[in-house]
Amino acid sequence: MQLDEAKLKWFRRQLLAWAKLHRRQFPWRSTKDPYAILVAEFLLQKTNAPLVVPLYQVFMEKFPTASALATAPVEQVADLLRPLGLSFRAERLHHSAQLIMEQYGGKIPQNEADLLKLPGVGKYIARSVCANAFGQHKAVIDTNVARILERFFGLEGGRVKSRSRLLWEASEQAAPETQVGAWNLTLFDFGATVCTARNPRCFECPLRQQCNYLANAEERKVTAPGSRVF
Repeated sequence: MQLDEAKLKWFRRQLLAWAKLHRRQFPWRSTKDPYAILVAEFLLQKTNAPLVVPLYQVFMEKFPTASALATAPVEQVADLLRPLGLSFRAERLHHSAQLIMEQYGGKIPQNEADLLKLPGVGKYIARSVCANAFGQHKAVIDTNVARILERFFGLEGGRVKSRSRLLWEASEQAAPETQVGAWNLTLFDFGATVCTARNPRCFECPLRQQCNYLANAEERKVTAPGSRVF
């Protein structure tokens, strides 16, 4: 699968311009500390970013390093993360910290393959850490990114987006050559605030001129029974 190059360049240009004005600021975005970023990714699983901010700050104060987390009682970690739900994430994060101490000398692995060996770390978290902490060229797929790619380019990634080879290929092609971490964050924010799952803000969207989703929606509207076709 090969995306149209001209449309792809336009897509990047529009989103990068949008990001200069609208990309959100969160505490984990102002650091390159791989441990801090790994913690944030665990906390952000199936949770809206604004809800994570206060708890993340408390977490980092209590457990500022992998060593501090690994040596803490897992019950203490679970109690702190309980407001976010998904109780299993506390155990997995705690176990990951222990493995980081035991197998990697307290340092977060710098490659995707080693990160994937940590409990609770899937392809999304591993690549996000690689991109944001280590500056590697690692595009990602989450529900926001998948929705944008499907709508704009007219793709169909199937039910489980994270396993779609088509969407992963599109994500890799869409990513610019540099600053892929910042690009990933741009897509996250755009999907969370503009290209939303319900009631997307299509008529405020900088991509509307070439968006396959909007073009099809307007075509359906004008050809519906009883509608006027101009």
